[in-house]
Amino acid sequence: MKAMKTARGGEFKSATATAVALAPHITSRAILQAVDCVSYGAYEIDPLRDSRWSVFVDTHPRASVFHSPKWLTTLQAVYGYEPAAVTTCSPVSPLTNGLVFCRIRSWLTGRRLVSLPFSDHCDPLIGSADEAEALLVHMKQQVTKEKWKYLEIRPISYEPSGQTELSRFVTYYFHSLNLRPGIDQLFHDFHKGCVQRKIRRAERERLEYEEGASEDLLQKFYHLLVMTRRRQYLPPQPLAWFRGLVAAFGEDLKIRLASKDGIPVTSILTLSHKKTMVYKYGCSNVAFNNLGGTALLFWKTIQDAKQRGFEELEMGRSDVDNHGLVAFKERWGASRKSISYWTYPKRESTEVSVWNKKVSRKIVSVVPDLALEAVGNLLYRHVG
Repeated sequence: MKAMKTARGGEFKSATATAVALAPHITSRAILQAVDCVSYGAYEIDPLRDSRWSVFVDTHPRASVFHSPKWLTTLQAVYGYEPAAVTTCSPVSPLTNGLVFCRIRSWLTGRRLVSLPFSDHCDPLIGSADEAEALLVHMKQQVTKEKWKYLEIRPISYEPSGQTELSRFVTYYFHSLNLRPGIDQLFHDFHKGCVQRKIRRAERERLEYEEGASEDLLQKFYHLLVMTRRRQYLPPQPLAWFRGLVAAFGEDLKIRLASKDGIPVTSILTLSHKKTMVYKYGCSNVAFNNLGGTALLFWKTIQDAKQRGFEELEMGRSDVDNHGLVAFKERWGASRKSISYWTYPKRESTEVSVWNKKVSRKIVSVVPDLALEAVGNLLYRHVG
């Protein structure tokens, strides 16, 4: 095969040599894009086939569970999203930076580049502002060249400069609990009335506690999730999504369940990555909320995390106007920070949501569970 010429500078780059060097983990699309974008200093890789990505995620200090191949595998397997990453590192060099994203093709919400769908946050893994700008310049060019609706990033410790032309779209609160203090100190710092008292109430009520990732536990969790999403006038995430997480994460996923006299009353799902445990999903039967089951599950989670050497419990994002949820997290001693999602081109935060609240209230309040689950199965792949 003849050498291919890059778009700028008249320099030659052998596509054949690139393909041989990257095989077997690079796709034909990525080979062509590497040739096309080399003059911009950025390369696209497949993070599920390129073995460098998992090594990079394991060693980078700002890499999270959402960068992990396990999370990306679930996004691809359940929703059909196409994971990719861009880096300034050559195809034959170890990775030192990268921005991971998914291509979402939806007839309902449009064709989008999102870093990353259903993730609370996803930092560009960079060493300098220059690296970030190089990666974002490449992503913006892809939006223009391939006519994507927009690019969205969800950083937690990086803020794009004005030169990137990304605009702030929406802001959330994000909470995390430092697990380095001793277990007695952690308990002492919990709110006495709203946390400590509820833990003791749950113990007096002799709530039964289970943990694991069995199909039985998943079914109990999902039944409570459907109840919770109905109260929120929202369809539940597909059961297939949670089965995909269980399959991908293995021992790094745990479902925790509290029951009263054999009746499931509350459940949470956590994921683990390096030294961080992540609270990702929670649900309950509101009729039993006074028993303190949710407080018990978080206390069990914290005790387990301490025993296993975790240093942080992520408690997830909250809408800034959800004062009850924000207060709940802070009563555990969690610290708060603001995080923003950024887009290119600019979008208005008042854009119509896929979930029309007025319509949702009318539909969700009357449809049976199976129909509500069917709506979730249909719509969630368009939401990420």
